[in-house]
Amino acid sequence: MEFFRIKKDIPFMRHAVVFNVISLITFLLAVFFLITRGLHLSIEFTGGTLLEVSYAQAPQLDKLRQQLEADGFTDTQVQNFGSSRDVLIRVPPAKNAPVDVNSSKVGERVIASLEKVGAGDDPKVVQSKATAAEKAANKPQLKRVEFVGPQVGKELASDGALALLLVVIGIIVYLALRFEWRFAISAIIANLHDVVIILGFFALFQWEFSLPVLAAVLAVLGYSVNESVVVFDRVRETFKKKRGLTTPQVLDHAITSTISRTVITHGCTQMMVTSMLIFGGTALHYFALALTIGILFGIYSSVLVASPLVMWLGVSREQFIKVKVEKQEAVV
Repeated sequence: MEFFRIKKDIPFMRHAVVFNVISLITFLLAVFFLITRGLHLSIEFTGGTLLEVSYAQAPQLDKLRQQLEADGFTDTQVQNFGSSRDVLIRVPPAKNAPVDVNSSKVGERVIASLEKVGAGDDPKVVQSKATAAEKAANKPQLKRVEFVGPQVGKELASDGALALLLVVIGIIVYLALRFEWRFAISAIIANLHDVVIILGFFALFQWEFSLPVLAAVLAVLGYSVNESVVVFDRVRETFKKKRGLTTPQVLDHAITSTISRTVITHGCTQMMVTSMLIFGGTALHYFALALTIGILFGIYSSVLVASPLVMWLGVSREQFIKVKVEKQEAVV
């Protein structure tokens, strides 16, 4: 299926140096921000207290956040969970506070702080003249409280890094077996380029890096590999079917002939991700944001970074053409 077809190949490889210089600068900036600013890790990695609270009426989350901050709970995350009446609260561990305080006392302090807000969305109750009975009508009910210790956070971080490493190794092995080692090296460099840039954005703007974001990073790895495989398949096919073309011309033809497919695939995916970004709320915001960055840079790297690397590593037609050896009959 094609929306359009470009008859004349676009000379992408003519500007390969420019594309890779841009990629190198972007990559170095991302590494710089990761080193100087670091990632703003979520409670899953740093430890803390997780509370699930329900209300009879939907509360105003901004008022809850303001009240918690006024009572000394800094960097607290407040978001809806399941429905507008259920609220999920993540409280990071207090500095220099003993573990027992975090695990047993934080829940009581948070509930006491929430009870000061009252009935949230109801304007009659939000007014300062609201009666005690009106405030009690929307009293928060604690449904669940969990404590994530620092050790658990460290294990999650190490497990996440291990998962990323295994995905990278799997991609290298798959591409080396399906194509050739030149394609494997080029694809993994381009894909790791996407991962580092995503992390660089999160470090630069200090967006929260959580387990859903880590899942998005792993998804981007697989997504970018898919695009690289499509282009590499067309490269191999062109080498076998068309003679007389130079390696840059083969790469230009492969990229140009798959542009329509790229637009359809990435366009449809980005539509779904944009829906999550706009309507998904706080729970899906950074997940969708990481996917958006990954999709945009994934297109760029798979086409304009991986392909020039393959060319510079010396891919040629002879690597895909099997030479037939004729058997000579023995002369008696």
